[in-house]
Amino acid sequence: MAAAPTTAAAAVVSPATNSSLSTLRNPKPPPFFSAPPSILPNRSPLRLAARFRALAPVRSSSSASASIPADLSPSSSSSPSSAADPRSLKSRLRGGETLYGIFLLSFSPTVAEIAGLAGYDFAVVDMEHGPGGVSEALHCLRALAGTGTPAILRLPESSAAWAKKALDLGPQGLMFPMIDTPELARDAVAYSRFPPAGVRGSAHTVVRASKYGIDEGYLGHCEEELLVMCQVESQQGVRNVEQIAAVDGVDCIQMGPLDLSASMGYLWDPGNKKVREMMRTAEKGVLGSGRAYLSGFAMPFDSPDDLRKRGYHMVSGAVDVGLFRNAVVEDVKRFRMGLEDQGGDSDGEMVDGKDADEKYWSE
Repeated sequence: MAAAPTTAAAAVVSPATNSSLSTLRNPKPPPFFSAPPSILPNRSPLRLAARFRALAPVRSSSSASASIPADLSPSSSSSPSSAADPRSLKSRLRGGETLYGIFLLSFSPTVAEIAGLAGYDFAVVDMEHGPGGVSEALHCLRALAGTGTPAILRLPESSAAWAKKALDLGPQGLMFPMIDTPELARDAVAYSRFPPAGVRGSAHTVVRASKYGIDEGYLGHCEEELLVMCQVESQQGVRNVEQIAAVDGVDCIQMGPLDLSASMGYLWDPGNKKVREMMRTAEKGVLGSGRAYLSGFAMPFDSPDDLRKRGYHMVSGAVDVGLFRNAVVEDVKRFRMGLEDQGGDSDGEMVDGKDADEKYWSE
């Protein structure tokens, strides 16, 4: 029979040690909503090294810059840890930039990614008129994040439930539709803030907005960096626009020319002189408030540059679905015209001095 081992490695393990090993092998799971352990340093999201300088936004003119509100930060945000990201939308607006964006209605992550890579300053994922909901919007936000492009979520309606679900996804801005009164504007702000300043439900330890709880400083900066946008798109809204723009926490007034024209009885004529006059009244009211920025959407009769010159600091010039529609309609039109012309029957046709195939693929 072999002699009993005498080395320290063969020593009998005490009950206390057994208990410790058991704990290591089967750690007690933390509560579901508890904050994660501090094992990872806070990291900012990856951003593009180059922002396609050739497509940089047009800077606002000196006259427009004079209308920039002095400070739009919430009064409760006073600690150094709540300072906004210097490249966030709100910080760039404070710096006097005119930002150029696009509306995304297709809910295609691929299209969202292409838009981000093209160099837009922001993209509005439109849950009001687009077919997608929260799950589909999440895919677009992830695609945009990969390009370093800030996302704004346009809500289907102004409610606490929709705002809560949207905010938990982590957009840089929320757009609240049909804000006709200062009371509705105050509600929108309350939906965007945690108690006691608001009524936003809290699951900040596990949602995407806080990097699933890994961003330990989330509560210190989330409300400071969030852009709260109220849509004014009715005659009643225009009448109250100065009071709406003056509500504490409203950062931006988004004009809605199509709904405004419909409310005035000009659904088929948004470029009507009376509609344009009503728009100018609303614009002056916002700029005169000195608190909120002016945001708008370009129309065939009102170009992005026209909006910029009138003091808009956020301009959206296109909708992804509209861009694709125009491109495919024009593509089919060119082909049909070629058939009618009967000029493209021969192989290797020369077009503008180039072989037709070469020209096609070079484009």
